[in-house]
Amino acid sequence: MTAHAEVPESAGDFEVGYADLAGTRHRGPLSRLWPVRFESVPPERRFPAFRGQGNWCGWYWSATCGGHVGYESWLERDHLMLFDFDPLVTGMASQPFQLSWTGPGGRRVRHTPDFFVRRADGTGLVVDVRPDDRIEPRDAMKFAATAAACELVGWGFTRVGAPDEVLMANVRWLAGYRHPRVHRPEVAARLVEVFADGASLLAGARSVGDQIAVLPVLFHLLWRRVLTVDLDAGLLSAATRVRLGEVREGGGHAVASAAAASG
Repeated sequence: MTAHAEVPESAGDFEVGYADLAGTRHRGPLSRLWPVRFESVPPERRFPAFRGQGNWCGWYWSATCGGHVGYESWLERDHLMLFDFDPLVTGMASQPFQLSWTGPGGRRVRHTPDFFVRRADGTGLVVDVRPDDRIEPRDAMKFAATAAACELVGWGFTRVGAPDEVLMANVRWLAGYRHPRVHRPEVAARLVEVFADGASLLAGARSVGDQIAVLPVLFHLLWRRVLTVDLDAGLLSAATRVRLGEVREGGGHAVASAAAASG
């Protein structure tokens, strides 16, 4: 059986079930319910916790959402951090709905995607998190059907596995400084000046003041992309080159000089 054997040909063949913030259950065709703001709904099911559990469930505080988003594994948590770090993401929810459709033999097939992500352009993205080596044939069929359903209503779909280790390690570190309470406007303004033409991370921080007080603000600006580094090149260190990012303090996009771009 191919992955396409369970894929209906129209959005009307797919049904969606979800709960709103008041706890009221809703169910109906995807063709009618797709405009729902699924980035703002509670999880479709509870996250289990029990002795001897093989996976780790929890709640991640999202700076993008200003609240907690659930996850069922460390890998899901890592992808939540990456979505939270992405400036093109404006909202996200875990296990937002149950999608169902008629499979072979007339049996109803059900699948609950891991995340729904709202992007800055208003479009939706449905995400399933599964490592490459853990995809069984039935999983592949569900992912194919979900991708087809998303395409029919103008959503994107992606199945993600393990992210790059260096990138993920750096984003985990910066995520520790994502909360707005870390921000100190006067220190942030000085850091933007210091790194306008590019400078090494620790030297630039020390030029502003006590590194113990300055570094948290610097990491917060890196999280917000007011400042930027090459997160794929290597682990953050004292010598990491920091420069202005795309977003300036106070809003708007930075117009980097040639020196900043080469830094």
